Amino acid sequence: MYAVIKTGGKQYKVAVGEKIKVEQIAADVGQDIVIDQVLAVGSGADLTIGTPLVAGATVQATVVAHGRHDKVRIFKMRRRKHYQKRQGHRQNFTELSISAVNV
Repeated sequence: MYAVIKTGGKQYKVAVGEKIKVEQIAADVGQDIVIDQVLAVGSGADLTIGTPLVAGATVQATVVAHGRHDKVRIFKMRRRKHYQKRQGHRQNFTELSISAVNV
């Protein structure tokens, strides 16, 4: 059984036992959380699509770790104008382990 969830402005296809990295969630490591924004639930050939959410469907997950992604380097330059700008960014994430998909 799998589900399509929405968290942090993005959508993820998850199944029981998977680990995913999502936008940072304010929760402690080891804490169980419930994601109630479920857009679709599927099992084999059966698929239930919500309008926009599936009524009564939830996904239970456990917070495994918090961290930061690899650095993304930004470089801007205007040729012949003596302008160069270097910048970097590291996005925070929360790693979740999916424990149950409830319909």
